[in-house]
Amino acid sequence: MTRPARSGGGGPQASRPRFPPEYGVAAHAKGLLPWSHVADRMAKAMHYWISTTGPDGHPHATPVDGLWIDDRLYFGGSPQTRRQRNLAANPSVCVHLESASDVVILHGEARAERPDAALAKRLAEDSTRKYGYGQTPEQYQQADVHVFRPRTAFAWTSLPKDATRFSVGFADGSKK
Repeated sequence: MTRPARSGGGGPQASRPRFPPEYGVAAHAKGLLPWSHVADRMAKAMHYWISTTGPDGHPHATPVDGLWIDDRLYFGGSPQTRRQRNLAANPSVCVHLESASDVVILHGEARAERPDAALAKRLAEDSTRKYGYGQTPEQYQQADVHVFRPRTAFAWTSLPKDATRFSVGFADGSKK
C-alpha cells in the first residue's frame, strides 16, 4: 500500500487500494485521483445506490435521489421502507454510483437527523434545482433526513492505473 497523500486543503487522504497483485494496481502514488473527482461525481449524480444490511444479515440495495453537500449525502424515504428500517438497526452503508467505468464507492454510516433552518433551506433549494421538485424548508424541518458520512471511498476511471482509496475520517470520528 502506498503512503497516503493529502488531497489538498487537509481533506481526505489518497492512497492505493489493496488489490490482488494480478490486477496490476501500482504501488506508487503517481496517478492517484484527487478528492475533487469524487466530490464532483457525487454532486452531479442523479441517483445513488444505497446498500444496507437487515437484522437477519441479508443485504439490501436501492437507488435513491439525494444531495451531496459538504462531503455528505442527504437522502430521505418513508420510515416503512426496508432501507430505512435497516438503517435504524444498523447505520453501516455502502453508496455506489451507477457507472461501472467511472467508479465511486463510499463506505460509512447514515443516521437520521433533523435539519436546522439553514440546512433545510439549502436542501429545499438544491433539490428543486437538481430534480425540479422538492420539499419546502418547513417540511424538511418537520421530518428527519438521513445523512451519510463516508469513512472510506474508492474511485477509478481507468483500472488499474488510477485506482484510488480515500481515508475520509467521518462516520463520527468526524473531521468536519
